[in-house]
Amino acid sequence: MCQNNSDTQQNPSHFEESHEQVTHRDLTWDQYRDAIKGMRFFDPHIHMTSRTTDDYQAMYDAGIAAIIEPAFWLGQPRTGLSSFKDYFSSLVNWERFRSSQFGIKHYCTIGLNSREANNEPLAEQVMEILPLFIYKEGVVGVGEIGFDDQTAAEEKYYRAQLELSKSAKLPVQVHTPHRDKKNGTERSMAIALEHGLDPSWVIIDHNNEETVKSVLDQGFYAGFTIYPFTKMGNERMVKVVEKYGPERIMINSAADWGISDPLALPKTAALMKMRGIDDETIRKVTYQNAIDAFGKSGQIRVEDFANGLEIDQNQKMNGNTILRGGQQPRVAKESLLIK
Repeated sequence: MCQNNSDTQQNPSHFEESHEQVTHRDLTWDQYRDAIKGMRFFDPHIHMTSRTTDDYQAMYDAGIAAIIEPAFWLGQPRTGLSSFKDYFSSLVNWERFRSSQFGIKHYCTIGLNSREANNEPLAEQVMEILPLFIYKEGVVGVGEIGFDDQTAAEEKYYRAQLELSKSAKLPVQVHTPHRDKKNGTERSMAIALEHGLDPSWVIIDHNNEETVKSVLDQGFYAGFTIYPFTKMGNERMVKVVEKYGPERIMINSAADWGISDPLALPKTAALMKMRGIDDETIRKVTYQNAIDAFGKSGQIRVEDFANGLEIDQNQKMNGNTILRGGQQPRVAKESLLIK
């Protein structure tokens, strides 16, 4: 015990780190939630196809009012055009309905993802059907598109979809690669500018400390995915906001089929609040900036979700409901008994 006290006195940084752990890392989510009570959030990149109804309920309880679900790679490569049709249809229909049953407004972006752009025969077919979906109600952008392995095929279809976004007058949601991210991000922006896109219509996503300055300096929106172990932790995110401020920065969770957290956005807001970041800055990076960026689509009406949605879990879509076998709508989520 004496040795530990001596170490602390001799090393102030060690004390600060220990204090930080006690102040923040040792708190549970239930304790954090009090810091953001009454706040509303808009998650502009979350793959709810991968999530359960309990996730929707938890998100609603944490203050998430609206979301954007980008079309993406599902983990298992699709082998035919019909699987793309069914997936895109689910984003503009069933997932939108399912989200509403938990009080959350659902929007989506539609596009051929970078990974599957490398299957060129199938990619050509997907490109032909994209116009059937990007003009649907609730579609707020073309995405997520861009680079994965930074192949010639990925660039070909990235360029084609940038042109599609221009003709449809829709924002673009860009996936930056996991490997060689800095070069891939710079390449993504350069191509967008080459095609004459206004950078304020382009959301460059999955940023980190290495890419953020260039993205903001060139006038693009900078999306940050809070993702356990990879991409961006929320402690790092707090430091980014402290350094760069709130303009054109937006935070999301992705929450895909891997190890992810659908509450990453409100948890990050709570951490920012506890680190002394003001409420208006938090509101911009967790709510307003997403609305400003994707609102250029003309599809987002804040009044549709600002005061919450009317929830009626007895509603049906095409004869289907979220209720099963005579279930009653669940209300008391804090109850021990699951009836």
